[in-house]
Amino acid sequence: MSLQTLSEWLRCPNCFLPLQRSGELLLGCDTGHSFDVNRRGFVNLLAGPRKFIGDSVAMLDARDSFLVAGWYSPLRDAIRHIVADEAPKYILDVGCGTGYYLGAALPSGDDVRALGMDLSPTAVRRTIRSRDRIEGLVADVWSPLPVRDGAADIILNIFAPRNAAEFARVLRADGLLLVVVPQPNHLQELREAGLAVEIQADKAAHLTASLSAWFTLEMHEQLGRTVKLTPSEVTSLIGMGPSAHHAGSTVVDPVEMDRVVTFAFDIFGFRRR
Repeated sequence: MSLQTLSEWLRCPNCFLPLQRSGELLLGCDTGHSFDVNRRGFVNLLAGPRKFIGDSVAMLDARDSFLVAGWYSPLRDAIRHIVADEAPKYILDVGCGTGYYLGAALPSGDDVRALGMDLSPTAVRRTIRSRDRIEGLVADVWSPLPVRDGAADIILNIFAPRNAAEFARVLRADGLLLVVVPQPNHLQELREAGLAVEIQADKAAHLTASLSAWFTLEMHEQLGRTVKLTPSEVTSLIGMGPSAHHAGSTVVDPVEMDRVVTFAFDIFGFRRR
């Protein structure tokens, strides 16, 4: 972690002035606000009350376990190819999770930098551990982002919330916003069994409409396949996503879970208006 390269991404969450290195593990702005940088290489710039909570350690563990098996590798590879075509120097991943997609998408070259942002400090810690050219930021997507204007060549937004106005501000004029959302039939077998939360039927249309004031749609790809998972993989799949927040006290025997599961994703690329 380089405190200098980390600071070059950031602005103060209180007064919005650029942050600069002001100590061995300290960032500050010209008005006197200062922020400690974690020795593990990330800074927490959360400000004010929050409506949501970040993913838990258990959810991140489940995600690590599921993704390492390669079930989402076609999606990871598609993201990597799209990013490579853009030849970016600065990549911002909003909702970085464990860093699975950002680590794979980061092009080679010492001059390419990335910032992994998430509401969960544990998620950010895991992301910066995946590559040494990734800085870490704990922040809330629903607040004004503590990221400088035009700081990113690409914004990755993979199964994560979106703040369209702020994305437009921190993305350079000709930059790319890459968004991935599930299609209506994603995990349909698990939903039919009552093991996964419902997906908005018109999610793709809602996405493009919600971004239309700031972005124009440039590309749209779809990925989908049906696979057979082991009981433990089904358990990890359920535990790694939003269904984990709604599981309540119900315990489902994984042996009884339907192991045939559909994966279906929409990949969108947007440019600033």
